[in-house]
Amino acid sequence: MLGVSLLALNQPVNAADKPLDIGSRRELFVDHFLIEKLSGAQLHLHTPRDEGIALKFDQPWEGPFSGYVTIVRDGGRLLAFYRGKAVSDRDGSTNEVTCCAVSTNGVRWTRPDVGLFGVRGTKKNNVVLADASPVTHNFCPFLDTRPGVAPDERFKALGGTMEGGGLVAWKSPDGLRWQRMAPEPVITKAMVPFKYMFDSQNVPFWSPAERKYLCYFRVFEKNIRRIVRSESDDFLRWSPPVLMEYRHPSEPAPIEHLYTNQTHPYFRAPHLYVAVAARFMPGRRVLTDEQAKAIKVNPGYFKDTSDAIFMTTRPCEGPGHIGFYDRTFLEGFIRGGIGPQNWVSRTGYPALNVVQTGPAEMSVYVNQNYAQPTAHLRRYSLRLDGFASLRAGYHGGEMVTKPLVFAGRALSLNFATSAAGGVKVELQDADGQPLPGFSLADCQEQIGNELERVVNWKGGSDLSALAGKPVHLRFVLKDADVFAFRFTP
Repeated sequence: MLGVSLLALNQPVNAADKPLDIGSRRELFVDHFLIEKLSGAQLHLHTPRDEGIALKFDQPWEGPFSGYVTIVRDGGRLLAFYRGKAVSDRDGSTNEVTCCAVSTNGVRWTRPDVGLFGVRGTKKNNVVLADASPVTHNFCPFLDTRPGVAPDERFKALGGTMEGGGLVAWKSPDGLRWQRMAPEPVITKAMVPFKYMFDSQNVPFWSPAERKYLCYFRVFEKNIRRIVRSESDDFLRWSPPVLMEYRHPSEPAPIEHLYTNQTHPYFRAPHLYVAVAARFMPGRRVLTDEQAKAIKVNPGYFKDTSDAIFMTTRPCEGPGHIGFYDRTFLEGFIRGGIGPQNWVSRTGYPALNVVQTGPAEMSVYVNQNYAQPTAHLRRYSLRLDGFASLRAGYHGGEMVTKPLVFAGRALSLNFATSAAGGVKVELQDADGQPLPGFSLADCQEQIGNELERVVNWKGGSDLSALAGKPVHLRFVLKDADVFAFRFTP
């Protein structure tokens, strides 16, 4: 368990400054976007729980070099798209195919018998794209939720490499049958002013917050793996990419190798983009030659190591606006497990997208045991909204937000306390003075562990008279975590 603690973050926001309009959207405590002051409290990164193997890459057309997994929810089913690759050869080779697995609960996965491509002498397989080199090296689909999208374009994808000229756009009605949308790449190497690009997982999605398509992909800037962002209104014409910068609330954010970025709208708060990225440590060797031989890892894949980190970013403001990843937490999010098999090159790479897998649970999936006969996809779970929290220990702490404008009638919390702990909330005016009837003394202490608890004051829970007016929220906690809040109708 990890945290960042600051007595006072930034300077107090002047009441004349424009308040943040959060409407009735859910806000998570994963960055300092809403925070004006912290005292005795901290933002705390939570550790996902290992739930075991979700899918073994053990079919003849899959194998040790399977990877670049994307998880997509389509109604009541989850689809896992991934590269199948049994041998070690060049990126974009004809040995690479795109596979699909299906699940109804995110725990048990099966391979549909798609029957579209003959691979390794059989059409009885789950291959949804083949004979499309180099697109199958890093084919990355998403469900297009843009209003009015054509039925045959419900799914879209990008894939390709620099040697192949860039990223090619694809479409599908069901995620299984794919067609090219244009004969030539839509994001080309001529558009990207960097030495090398495209060879990692290139992440596209429709942003309901920005009402445009976005693509986050990797480049090399001064020999370090960095992330850029490009935009499109139609998925065919894309803007020149802008290099993403990094920031931390109290110190310069380190520039580290990010092999994949896995940036996507969080499904319960799509205005917030979360990134469970693969941090690559080139040359940081862990295994001895004897350990590598024992686990049968490919000789070219054990002299580096990697882990997963957690970042966030929010919609950019205006054309060409610099985008930032908030590196609120510099520590690892998902560490390598026990055993040498977890400490090889290019293992522990997170799949794209966090998805709900239970009434109170969400899951992130991780590609593990890379370049080994035991290569597989593993599931890790968290409570809903539970990437991080506002936390105070037994001696208590508090947080005050910047001025906010909300829409709704009640304040709902996703929170957890100990038996001795609790949470109270005070509403303040733009000058930081308690509002009559909504002071700390008026608030009923919240004790327990719930995803949606409505806060009550002595006069009840109705806040409709304050909707649309600038307010501060003051959270006072003891031995408690608040994961998220929102104003509800």
